[in-house]
Amino acid sequence: MRRILVCSLLLSALAGCQSSHVSQAQAQDQAAPQEQAVSQDQEQASSQDLAEAQAPEALPPASFDAWRVEFRRQARAEGIAAQTLDRVLGDVHYLPKILEYDRSQPEFVRPIWQYLDSAVSSTRVSTGRERLAEHRATAERMAGRYGVPAEVLVAIWGVESNYGSHFGSFSTLDALATLAFDGRRRDFARGELIAALRIIEAGDIAPERMIGSWAGAMGHTQFLPSSYLAYAEDGDNDGRRDIWGSIPDVMASTANYLARAGWQAGEPWGIEVRLPEGFDYSQTELATRRPSASWAEQGVRAVSGEALPALDRASILAPAGARGPAFLVGGNYRAILRYNNATSYALAVGTLARRVAGEPGIRADWPREEMPLTRAQVRELQRELNARGFATGTPDGIMGPNTRAGLRAFQASQGLTPDGFATVSLLDRLQP
Repeated sequence: MRRILVCSLLLSALAGCQSSHVSQAQAQDQAAPQEQAVSQDQEQASSQDLAEAQAPEALPPASFDAWRVEFRRQARAEGIAAQTLDRVLGDVHYLPKILEYDRSQPEFVRPIWQYLDSAVSSTRVSTGRERLAEHRATAERMAGRYGVPAEVLVAIWGVESNYGSHFGSFSTLDALATLAFDGRRRDFARGELIAALRIIEAGDIAPERMIGSWAGAMGHTQFLPSSYLAYAEDGDNDGRRDIWGSIPDVMASTANYLARAGWQAGEPWGIEVRLPEGFDYSQTELATRRPSASWAEQGVRAVSGEALPALDRASILAPAGARGPAFLVGGNYRAILRYNNATSYALAVGTLARRVAGEPGIRADWPREEMPLTRAQVRELQRELNARGFATGTPDGIMGPNTRAGLRAFQASQGLTPDGFATVSLLDRLQP
């Protein structure tokens, strides 16, 4: 997943990567509106960082050698051939820099509009149109086979790796071995390493070509090995599933993933809407689902003036509260969340797909003068709300649905619009 600010964004990548794909973690329908979406073009360290991370220690710790022996025993017990292990394990290196990335978590969370500015930049849009023109026949063929529009496939490609220009420079085997040896989620990483060995054993990729992010996500659209095993497809019919070098395989695999995640052909992911005066913002949660006609009865209108799309289980999102854009989203939006469970990520993919198709982007303004709360400030907000009787649960620094509900109740008590959008000014009101 990426790094525009090397210190803060790269170090959040594992969290994004571990929620990227269905096989590793099912998406939660209560994605927080200000969470940090992580995508591969933000996950790139400087060339010096990459060199340091990929250079093995001169003398790996003896315990890593012992771990390698034990891992070999476990892998053999799980059916990995001795020949595969002989081929791979001798060249696996312990990379201390990976653990620095794994153990560091950013305190500051970018506002959603800053993320979208980068993810749906004019350059990203124009390049997406060029890539679609270049690969249109392939994209349309996969769209016909899986029901996922060509523009959505290109948008996933753009957000995940900037169309293949930044899908990582790390050995997936080294990264996962390091994390399985001494990471925060050792069992998870060990399982992904086993999956990586199965990919090599199947002959899909040579060990030295298995390249991706420091967290183990691979190729143009950033599959973890377990997701690869479950969803990767041979789009060019050459007998291999090559998400590193074959664009037909990349598009087929990405389309298959979204189709298996529940994508419905012919339905939009969502539409930007205008909410009526006095709208009840407690309804702006993904868990609240109603037919589009029901939202229309409340006065929800498309900003374009067209009729709302016919969606049976549509939700309203207002990621920046009453002062920012609002969206009506359906099942295909939730399918995108299965790829990466972040509101900002799903909106970026959906908006980029629209822009690549020649449609307008988000029209309403964002409250750009507002600064999002740091995780420490969110914890303080939660503590203050709890102390005043507006229950948010255990303070954890995450703006989830319980925190938004408590914040809305506090806003209502103050005569403010109860939209659940956390700001520094609201925290100031709460603090003595």
